[in-house]
Amino acid sequence: MKVFSLLLCILLVISCKEEDNKPLNSLERVAYAHGFEHWDKVDEIKFTFNVDRDTTHFERSWEWRPKKNEVTLIKDGKRLDFNRDRILSDAELAAEKNFVNDVYWLLAPYKLVWDEHKTFSEPIMDLAPISQDSLQKLTIVYDSLDVDTPGDAYDFYIDNNNMVKEWVYREENSTSMCMITTWESYKDYQGLKIATMHQNENGIFKLYFTGIKLSVLE
Repeated sequence: MKVFSLLLCILLVISCKEEDNKPLNSLERVAYAHGFEHWDKVDEIKFTFNVDRDTTHFERSWEWRPKKNEVTLIKDGKRLDFNRDRILSDAELAAEKNFVNDVYWLLAPYKLVWDEHKTFSEPIMDLAPISQDSLQKLTIVYDSLDVDTPGDAYDFYIDNNNMVKEWVYREENSTSMCMITTWESYKDYQGLKIATMHQNENGIFKLYFTGIKLSVLE
């Protein structure tokens, strides 16, 4: 019995080491290039989601405590607190939908790892639609089981360092490009590398983040 237990322990150790040494796939390489390994230490993240379109401006701010799944929306001087694990009111459901959208823009490289119900293709070299630079194109397609963006596709254009430079959103995996923006003005927030600016080709549409603050666990 002792011999069996010893062999079992050895096998478990070997299995763990093999798991640790397992090479990263294409999605994981992008996530880790953007500092994904530091996310577990994040206790709270605050940010403001901004959109400028021509002469109009829109913004809303968020406080997110991911370990408790608690979210606070701050808009027009009003606060709305809710826990994503609980049954939500109509107002909270509307806020949740906006929160999911804004976090996707903020942390899309991490969503490549977090999200289920998707498939992806290995990167291929292609011309980025805005810069016309030759970059690797990584495509993910969500299936019908995904709650937030069922059937939609995203093309990530990444450089040799696995950093996202542009992306394309294609509704229901259509061949037409529904939205194309840059990923630029990267800043480092305690290890999290976040693109704070996204804009279309002519710069009329700008989506950007301000007021990003992190509280991390020691």
